Formats: sequence, structure tokens, C-alpha cells
Amino acid sequence: MSFDFADPPSTPAMRDVCVVAVGGVLTVGVGDPKSQGWLTRVLARTTAEDLRLTAYNLAVVGDTSAQVLQRSTTEALDRWAGHDDRRLVVSLGLEDAREGISIARHRLNLANTLDTATGAGIAPFVVGPAPTGDPDFDDTLQRYAEAQYDVCDRRSITFVDCLNPLRTHDQWLTDVTTGDGLPAQAGYGLIAWLVLNSGWRPFMGVTG
Repeated sequence: MSFDFADPPSTPAMRDVCVVAVGGVLTVGVGDPKSQGWLTRVLARTTAEDLRLTAYNLAVVGDTSAQVLQRSTTEALDRWAGHDDRRLVVSLGLEDAREGISIARHRLNLANTLDTATGAGIAPFVVGPAPTGDPDFDDTLQRYAEAQYDVCDRRSITFVDCLNPLRTHDQWLTDVTTGDGLPAQAGYGLIAWLVLNSGWRPFMGVTG
């Protein structure tokens, strides 16, 4: 009598991925009654058998593109230390528009943030500003979003457009009208959906 013992199924090698997010009020998730914002919702859907994910949200309410650049090159370094696969999520624009920071300076700060990251072997991902429900201000935000798209396109970096899909979305407009220009639970869910369906899964190497 002979026995044919099959080899046990192999366990996939784990990918040690560390994600650091920088940005302002929307990345913090202010106004979400569940305190999740869009980032936590996205990370909760980022799962794979071979993925060991560590994530840090370094966003601060009021951070402009200059502060995002500074934070991504200082505080973020300690979070990435010891991790093999490092990723940077950048979301900005609203604070720059409110502060009246020039489009040229906005472009430069974003470009420096992305170039510094890629130069250090860190993969970046950019989420654009979301509308506030104020048509005039959102027209201004459009200029910042277009600048971000151009900076990212020149570098083959994913840019998620939140402004155009949400400017006329009924649920979004209901959220921002009652939330001083900021979304609530449903609105943050809409941003999360856009991120998840605009290149996030390929960026993170997951399929679910």
C-alpha cells in the first residue's frame, strides 16, 4: 500500500504595507457622526490575505499644502520606519482655497510633496477637494482640482476627482448644506466610494 501525500497549500508571503495620510479637515473626517470620515471607511475595505496593513492619519484641521508638505517629510518618516512598502495619501485644496494661496504655490507644494515621496521610494495617491455647496467657492476649488490633476498626470500618479461627481449629487448637497460646507455620514461615504472606485484597489494591490 502506498500513500501519496500532497504538499500542504502554501501561505502567501505577507506584504508589510504602511499608509500615511496627510491633509486637512476632510481627511480628519470632521462632521461625521460615526467619526470615520472617508479614510477609515476606505481602509476598512482594504483587505487581502497577503496584506498586513498599518495606517496613520496625520491630517490636521486647517493644514494647507505647505503644512502637508512639511508633515509628509517630518512626522511621516517615523511612521514609515521599519516598513517595507510605504505609501502616502495626500488630500488637500480646501484650506488653500480658503486661505487664498495662489494656484502656482499650490501646484509647487503638491509637486514637492509627490516628488519627495517618489524619490524616497514612497508611492503617492492624491484625493482632490470636495465641493462645499457654495457655487462661487466651488468654482474656485475647481481651479485647484485642475491644478492637482495636472501635477499628478505629469507624474502618472492617481488623482481622484471628488469635485465634479459630487457638485450636483443630491445626497452630497443635503449633507453640506446642513454641515457648514462639510459632509456628514452619507457624504463621507460618497467620498470613500469614489476613492475605492478610482484606482485605490490597484494602488494597494487588492481586489476585494
